[in-house]
Amino acid sequence: MTNEQLNSGNPRVDYEYRRRKNAEEMKYQVISFILMILLTLIAFGAVAADFSKWFIIPFILLLAVVQVIFQLYYFMHMSHKGHEAPQLFMYSGALVGFLTLLTFFTIIWW
Repeated sequence: MTNEQLNSGNPRVDYEYRRRKNAEEMKYQVISFILMILLTLIAFGAVAADFSKWFIIPFILLLAVVQVIFQLYYFMHMSHKGHEAPQLFMYSGALVGFLTLLTFFTIIWW
């Protein structure tokens, strides 16, 4: 999905293009919202089924990562063009945070 702007000089054509693109984007947002609700219900179901905590904790963390990706790319429009700099800073911050946690866990465990 790109954030292209059509400027054909014809207001009717421009309006139809924007309307079609907005409808397509809304469809993606509704689908991702439904998937996030489904993932939340799956997480609650895993806890209610009383699985082992060694399964539930990584499973819920995995579902959380998937939901964060949905949030970033569909609700915060990170899939559009022009968001490369924020993506760079967010991914760099996530990498630094991950490396910091890995460092502290390594220091504590060894």
